[in-house]
Amino acid sequence: MPEVTAISKFACPACGAEAVWTPAKQSLVCPYCGTVSPAELKQDGSLVEENDLVSALRSIPDEQRGWAAVRKTVKCQSCHAISVFDEKRVAQSCDFCGSPSIIAVDDVGAPIRPGSQLPFKVDQGRVREDIRRWYGSHFWAPNALGQKAMTDTLHGLYLPFWTFDAHAECPWEAEAGYYYYETDSKGNRTRYTRWEYASGHVSSDFDDVLVPASKGVHPALLEKLQPFPTTTDLLPYDPGYLSGWVVEQYQIDLVQAAQDSRQRMDAILRSQCTSEIPGDTSRNLQIFPEYSGLTFKHVLLPVWLLTYTYGSKTYQVAVNGATGKISGEYPLSWIKITIAIIILLIILGIFMSQQN
Repeated sequence: MPEVTAISKFACPACGAEAVWTPAKQSLVCPYCGTVSPAELKQDGSLVEENDLVSALRSIPDEQRGWAAVRKTVKCQSCHAISVFDEKRVAQSCDFCGSPSIIAVDDVGAPIRPGSQLPFKVDQGRVREDIRRWYGSHFWAPNALGQKAMTDTLHGLYLPFWTFDAHAECPWEAEAGYYYYETDSKGNRTRYTRWEYASGHVSSDFDDVLVPASKGVHPALLEKLQPFPTTTDLLPYDPGYLSGWVVEQYQIDLVQAAQDSRQRMDAILRSQCTSEIPGDTSRNLQIFPEYSGLTFKHVLLPVWLLTYTYGSKTYQVAVNGATGKISGEYPLSWIKITIAIIILLIILGIFMSQQN
C-alpha cells in the first residue's frame, strides 16, 4: 500500500492547489477542482511507536520535536488555547471560544511531535444532523436553541492527548467488615460489624490510559467523549492528515500528564483492590502499587467542536470525530422549569386536600 510522505504541502495532482484531508472520502481532496488524490495513508497501526516514559522525562531529542511541516501558531488571550494551522491560513478568531483576541506566538521550545493520530472518520454532514437531534432530545433546553441548532460554527480540530501504558503489581491491606445481628429481650434486632484484618495482591496491565492535553475544550466534555479507538485504529503520524485542519498544541506537558495518568491508574487499582476485600463492607484500604514497563505516546485525536453563546454564557458541544459520540453543554429554560414547578405544586396541593 503506498504511503503519503511527510512533506509540508500536499498538492492536488490535477490543478496544483493544496489538497485537504476529507473524512468522508478518507483521502486528500482538492477543494477547488474536487480531485481525489490516489494515495492512501498507511493503515498498519502496529507501526505506532511506544516511548519509554522514564527516558523521555529526562530528555526528548530534537528530532522528535516540531510538526514536520510548516505551521503557524496563535494563542487565544481569552481561553488560552494554542492553535496550530496551515501557514497560509489567516486566523480571525479563536477556534475554541470564538474570541477575536488572538496573537501570533513564536514556536519557542518546539513541542514534542505527535507519534500517531486518528483520522477523522465521521463527516461534517452527519455531525450536523446528529447535533440537531441531540438538541431536540433535551427537554429542558430552550425551544429556540433547537430551532436555531447553531451548527454553522461547527469545525473540526485535532486535539492533543497523551496515552500511557504500564504494568502494576499492587499489594493491599484493609479491614474487612462482617455483619452480624443480635436481638434484645424486646425482640429488637440490631446489626453490628465485626472487623478483621485482610490483605491481598492485585496485578494489572494498563493500555492507553488517556490524558487530555487540551485547554481549548472543556475537560468534562473530553472525558465524556471517550473512548477513542486508540488501541486499534491509531496510525503513525503524518502531516498529510492535518492538511486543512486546525491542531491544538498541548499545554499539559508530559510531566503533568504522567502524574495525571498515575492518579488515574491508582484510582483503578483502588477499585480493583476494593472488590477483592472479603466480607460485607470494608474500611482503611491502603494500596502499595509498583509500576513497571512505563511507556507513553503523544497522539492527536479528531473532534468536531461547536461553540455558541446563549444569553451571556458560552457553551460547547463536542463530537468524537472517530465514533460520532456527542458530549455537550446547553442552557436551561427557566420558563419550562417554572411551569414544571407550578404544575408540581398544583398536584401536591390536590393530593394534600384529598388527604384532609
